[in-house]
Amino acid sequence: MAANMYRVGDYVYFENSSSNPYLIRRIEELNKTANGNVEAKVVCLFRRRDISGNLNTLADSNARDFEEESKQPSISEQQKHQLKHRELFLSRQFESLPATHIRGKCNVTLLNETDVLVSYLEKEDCFFYSLVFDPVQKTLLADQGEIRVGSKYQAEIPDKLAEGESDNRVQEKLETKVWDPDNQLKDPQIDQFLVVARAVGTFARALDCSSSIRQPSLHMSAAAASRDITLFHAMDTLQKNGYDLARAMSTLVPQGGPVLCRDEMEEWSASEAMLFEEALEKYGKDFNDIRQDFLPWKSLASVVQFYYMWKTTDRYIQQKRLKAAEADSKLKQVYIPTYTKPNPNQIMAPGNKPGMNGAAGFQKGLSCESCHTIQSPQWYSWGPPAMQCRLCASCWIYWKKYGGLKTPTQLEGAARASTDTATRPHMTRQEVQGMSPFTSSAGRAKLLAKNRQTFILQTTKLTRIARRVCQDILQPRRAARRPYASINANAVKAECMIRLPKASKAPVKNRPVARPSLVTIVKELAVQAPLKLKAPRGAPTPINRNQANQPRGPSNLLGKRPYDNVAGLPFSTNGRPFPSGMRTTSQSVIKRQKVNPGDAPNPVVFVATKDTRALRKHLSQAEMRRAARKPHLPVRVKLPLPPRPLPTPILPSSTSEPIVLED
Repeated sequence: MAANMYRVGDYVYFENSSSNPYLIRRIEELNKTANGNVEAKVVCLFRRRDISGNLNTLADSNARDFEEESKQPSISEQQKHQLKHRELFLSRQFESLPATHIRGKCNVTLLNETDVLVSYLEKEDCFFYSLVFDPVQKTLLADQGEIRVGSKYQAEIPDKLAEGESDNRVQEKLETKVWDPDNQLKDPQIDQFLVVARAVGTFARALDCSSSIRQPSLHMSAAAASRDITLFHAMDTLQKNGYDLARAMSTLVPQGGPVLCRDEMEEWSASEAMLFEEALEKYGKDFNDIRQDFLPWKSLASVVQFYYMWKTTDRYIQQKRLKAAEADSKLKQVYIPTYTKPNPNQIMAPGNKPGMNGAAGFQKGLSCESCHTIQSPQWYSWGPPAMQCRLCASCWIYWKKYGGLKTPTQLEGAARASTDTATRPHMTRQEVQGMSPFTSSAGRAKLLAKNRQTFILQTTKLTRIARRVCQDILQPRRAARRPYASINANAVKAECMIRLPKASKAPVKNRPVARPSLVTIVKELAVQAPLKLKAPRGAPTPINRNQANQPRGPSNLLGKRPYDNVAGLPFSTNGRPFPSGMRTTSQSVIKRQKVNPGDAPNPVVFVATKDTRALRKHLSQAEMRRAARKPHLPVRVKLPLPPRPLPTPILPSSTSEPIVLED
């Protein structure tokens, strides 16, 4: 009876699918709906199988750091595999689920350094968490509620001084004295000074415009002046002036006017107080999230101080009463009977009832995918239906509770999770980043900004055959030039199945292609690589920011306008009209797919120098088009020869005969 009674704060199993593992949730509220059913408002906890692979790599790195810091005993590979099933990730996500889907209780605790990880494997229905998962941002962060237990959090207590030994430490470096109880003033004198300080605070609020708006009445100003901030300031003034009342009073009222001391309760506006109450209702006493999401312009110390001052107001008492009345109207606990309906994944032998078949029944000869046993009172189908995998009764319960199998299998990704790099030719980018000793935890979180999984498209044998048999329909060269156009693969495969019996039975002869070695290719690329010209010294050429929006083509390089449309008629770039049946670029029906900004490479801007622009003027339009079509070929520019200067004629001074110059 007590096992089937569920209360607020319990961690429970929820079943949302007959074949998937249970969901682990924490009950926050139990509400009764209009039709009489009970719904549970729960906090979501996620397993490793619910998060992406790169976040699993980050969790593995965090687990390795924890093992090194806490000096955990060595465990086997199977125990490491099962410990991953016991690890959960807390979240701030809430959801409402029917209470009838509850399938039992479990225990979830925050992991600390004093825990031994193997102890979680020895207890049933026991889980732990140390990281918080954000389903929206797809991030893993350390839990703010970390319990600081361990040797590095203990205080170092110095040895006790011997009798008669003097303390040689400098007390000013250890602590600051704010009040001396052995002062020369008597208690009535101190009380009188505190009354004067309150009167000065009331007068200062009357002179302050903002305070007079917030506290328009004298009673409100006097109440604000009687708060602790005024008394602390008065006592601090006495300490700084050596408990001299005359000097302390002159400090309270300097020449510029009376000193006004206000605490966080007066500094905050009414709208900010309402935001704080709304955030407190959502996040509780998680002041970091309150400041980050609701009050980013406030400091964390200001938020904490306001919280403890807000608890002394009537507003807090009023809200506490409302919550108590609301809690009385809500359900405290709910009784859910044990779920006894048969699971649809049970494998039933012909003529037997569910739960009565054994190894001699249906699918004889198959063993359990987890423990490899062949004897079980009940079998359950598991995995893809085409593979016909099954689990025994105990392994099925383990799968539903812990979200995995007792031993790693190929279906569960054991080959990918293997740490033996000798059997693999390469490692994934996430694994390299997680194993790098130069990457910190904060750096790993930045490296995991793009949560995209690498995938490989592998063609089937029928697809490869269809490419050869249906070349006239597929038109591979045309499809390669237009990769954004869709291809009706089903129609091509259907036509291939019709033509395949009529196709030639002779084997297709492959033409061997002599491929050069890597050294030869590198040498050719080095020869063809253009030399980097030294830019002339001078003022840098400004980059045109609108260059990306301008059409790129030969006409732009020549500084001329494009001839795409002349007098309303479509023309090609060379000025000739399009023939009938040909569409212009603007008439294209197929839309090009937009590149995702996250996948796009970094933009590269080329700035032409003075010499390059001068050389372009010596190229014809045909040469420019040829260079644009074949950018890998060098461009030869024929520069005109400069004119030869004529020799300067020398006229003799003694004769007047004409002189003939011969070239």
